[in-house]
Amino acid sequence: MGSSIEVKRITKQYGDITALDDVSLKVDRGEIFTIIGPNGSGKTTMLRIMAGIEEPTSGDVYFNGVRVDKDSSSEVRAKSTMVFQRTALFNTTVQKNIAYGLKLRGCSKKQIEDRVKDTLRTVRLEGYEKRWAKKLSGGEQQRVSLARALALDTELLLLDEPTANLDPKNVSIIEETISWVNRERGTTVVMATHNMFQAETLTHRAALLLGGRIMQVGTTREIFGAPSKDLASFARLENVFSGNSTALEEGTSVIDIGNDLYIEAPIKQTGKVTLFVRPEDIILSAKPLTSSARNMFRGKVAGISDSGSLVRLRVDAGKEFVVQITKRSFIEMGLNLGSEVYLVFKASSVHVV
Repeated sequence: MGSSIEVKRITKQYGDITALDDVSLKVDRGEIFTIIGPNGSGKTTMLRIMAGIEEPTSGDVYFNGVRVDKDSSSEVRAKSTMVFQRTALFNTTVQKNIAYGLKLRGCSKKQIEDRVKDTLRTVRLEGYEKRWAKKLSGGEQQRVSLARALALDTELLLLDEPTANLDPKNVSIIEETISWVNRERGTTVVMATHNMFQAETLTHRAALLLGGRIMQVGTTREIFGAPSKDLASFARLENVFSGNSTALEEGTSVIDIGNDLYIEAPIKQTGKVTLFVRPEDIILSAKPLTSSARNMFRGKVAGISDSGSLVRLRVDAGKEFVVQITKRSFIEMGLNLGSEVYLVFKASSVHVV
């Protein structure tokens, strides 16, 4: 398969600040690769170096196996494009925004018209050609920025926090577009994000970047299946509990998390452990459920957060759990603050840190 972009022992300094510290990373051609880490970890700097926008203080960058230098950096910029977290659209129409890069590359008027229509269809903004770009919603502007990049049809697509602060509808469209361009065009995608669940569902491999250093590289299963302490340190995981674990003969363990609550997990371990359960892995019901799931708790709704098509609930079951359900389910169950509910999740949904 070969590598698309590779950095070897990259260090980047801004005065006394070291943004990247001896980082080495290889992205295979045709994969979606995520660089995950908190704000200020060096993710954007890494993408800018990969895009040829910035030069490293030391170290080497390789594009398609060839070392990038001043003579070849223009080729990297021609075969790659970057979408920034903060959209920087021109104060003109959507059509002219997308056409700008195509004009610079010498495309004909007919080619530009066709490419603009195709890319707007891809990001589900058909018919937006004549609309004023800066008058669109934040999510629509980000989709125009993505369309502008896709129109160039480059080998490498670099995305810096592509869905940060967007509503669920726009997030879904952008994520589907990323998957499509990788699957149908074979475009190599490198995405920087602090959203570990987006990284888990979208990408093939990921690297954890903390304080300018790579802490872990692997498949999404390797990194997110059993999150490390490094990952947990920034991801602000919800439903995190610590307690004493007792191994059972069946190959699982029961963890006493306090307040007479016990969680069964798919481990065989004795002693102190820390675990977490993803909000979307918890089934919520207004009535007791008959289920093979090993964990069931009764509680009361203590908080409600509506984010459009999804609703996140804080449930007091002796310990506070966060649960994510659809808006439709929330309405159908007629839930309010203080409503009695039941939480159910499988032992396999419990992850030990």
